[in-house]
Amino acid sequence: MPPALQVTVSAPIVSFRNPLYDGLQVGLPCPPPSTVGGLLAAAAGGWDRVPPATRFAMAFHAAGHGADLETYHPIAGPGTETNTTIKDRDFLAHTTLTIWLDTDLDLWRRALRAPVWPLRLGRSQDLVSVRVRPVDLQPGPGVQGHAIVPDDLPGATGTRMRLTTAIAHTRDRTHWGGYRYAPDGSTAQIDTGTRTAEGQAVALLPATHPDRFLAA
Repeated sequence: MPPALQVTVSAPIVSFRNPLYDGLQVGLPCPPPSTVGGLLAAAAGGWDRVPPATRFAMAFHAAGHGADLETYHPIAGPGTETNTTIKDRDFLAHTTLTIWLDTDLDLWRRALRAPVWPLRLGRSQDLVSVRVRPVDLQPGPGVQGHAIVPDDLPGATGTRMRLTTAIAHTRDRTHWGGYRYAPDGSTAQIDTGTRTAEGQAVALLPATHPDRFLAA
């Protein structure tokens, strides 16, 4: 099979707010595809430098989790006063995000080794470190492990979630998708067509580029 890039993103603390809970700081156990797409766009220098058909597979693992307090600034209309409050915030600790890319490898190799904008995962203050290496993917089924996979993938297990796949440039429209993720890892064998040499299934997710809304 053609070569691919394996991107390892590490961060000591990350937090992904679930937007389905209005006014609450409920955390997700993994990053939504739109968040990871945004990280790639930051590396490239903006969505206009990302091929619209770009797709990736990803896996995520957190060694721990907890909750702390965060200042919450409600958004209100012009001239309307709001009260700043303190809310609980879920966070994940000692995290590793693995991304697999199998197209435009030269573009992503350059972008991720010398990103145009600082790379963050989740909140704006959660900076990450990145390592990139080429890998040879193999055909056949593999172990689901900590992969985030489409919820209609036969044999997939784990928590079923509704996550943001793509967000319009104007941020007024959001494309949602169904996914499955097992925070503790899954031993399920799934056939995505490709796997790593270590047996990790590589499941490509839908494109996260905002231009998908132009055809809607």
